[in-house]
Amino acid sequence: MGWTGTVILGAVVGFFGWWLHPLRRGIRGEGGVRRGLLRGVIAGVAGAVLANAAGRLTGAFFDGELLQWPVTTAIALVATAVITGASLRH
Repeated sequence: MGWTGTVILGAVVGFFGWWLHPLRRGIRGEGGVRRGLLRGVIAGVAGAVLANAAGRLTGAFFDGELLQWPVTTAIALVATAVITGASLRH
């Protein structure tokens, strides 16, 4: 999985992580939904990119290895949950 795949994976995980987050249901107004969704997608992409870069830097996995997909997905999902939860609490 190259960098393009990492960004796409992060965006998809960020969207679904935001969509499934229980605090999302408390958003009022259309602007809040857009900002929350944007934060979720950005957090997913950032988490996936950081996980991919850290894995390659430490030698934990290389491009296309089996371990790369679940680690990148899990870290992107955790980043999305943390950022979405923190941004939706008032």
